[in-house]
Formats: sequence, structure tokens, C-alpha cells
Amino acid sequence: MPVTLHHVDQARWEADEQVRLDLVRIYQDAPQERMPTPTVEPFIDAHFNGRHFFACALFNDRLLGAVAVQEGTDRAWWLSELCVRTTTRRRGVGSRLMALLGEQAKQEGRVLRIETSSLPLADRVLLSKLGYRPMANPMTPAGMPATSDFVELDPQGKG
Repeated sequence: MPVTLHHVDQARWEADEQVRLDLVRIYQDAPQERMPTPTVEPFIDAHFNGRHFFACALFNDRLLGAVAVQEGTDRAWWLSELCVRTTTRRRGVGSRLMALLGEQAKQEGRVLRIETSSLPLADRVLLSKLGYRPMANPMTPAGMPATSDFVELDPQGKG
């Protein structure tokens, strides 16, 4: 499936009715345990109010998948709430979206990070296959495992 990367920020959200419809549909299709709010519009508004954007998978002029992106103070992109429309799940849309976002991050010298403490095992396995690795936590006391609650894909692809 030839998916391309499409960014949706608040300006694009407000200007394009089809983008609004597609993004709402993506998150309406989300399994209930993946949505932090019971309704979609407040969830999307909260991301835009936080100056986040959505990286989306575009195919045939329709958004099929999305992941929320927040820029950290170190220019890292923190990703959350990856979701793909029910009708296109299990076709590689989410993996392709994550790969395209990884390519863009590499071009821009950014790091991608994902908080993992609440992710299901299947999501953690997928992230590992995509090259995300647990990061050392500098605050860990000596003699304790030095992993953090997030995984990272570095811009050089070293993982």
C-alpha cells in the first residue's frame, strides 16, 4: 500500500474538512483502551492546544492512520496514540507510517521517543522490530537495571 506521510497541525485541521473527518474517524475506530478520553474531538483539541501535531498515513487522498507528535525541549519527537482505521489494519499502514516518520526524523537530525509503561506487549514487540530500543536512565542507582520507561529510535538508526 503506497502510503505517504502527511502532517496535520491546527491550521490544517481548521482549513480542511476532509482532514477533520478522516482524523476523527481514525480515532473513533481506536480500541477503547487506546483512547485517553471517551470522545475524539476533545482528545484532538487537547493535542492541538498543547502545540502538538499528528503525523498521518495518507493513501488515495484519505488519512488512514495517525500518531500524535509532541516536540521535546531537546527537539526529540515524543509519539503517542498510534491508531489505524479498522478497515486498513493488518496491512502495514502503521508500520509504514512509523518508518516514514523515522526517515523524516533522520533527515532533520531528530530522535523519536515513545513512552512504554502503558503499552501492551504486542506494541512493544512492534517497536522493537522497527528499531526502537530502551534507553538508559541516568537517574538509576548503581547496581540497578538502567532502563527507562521509553524507547528511542535515533536519527542514525543505531537504536
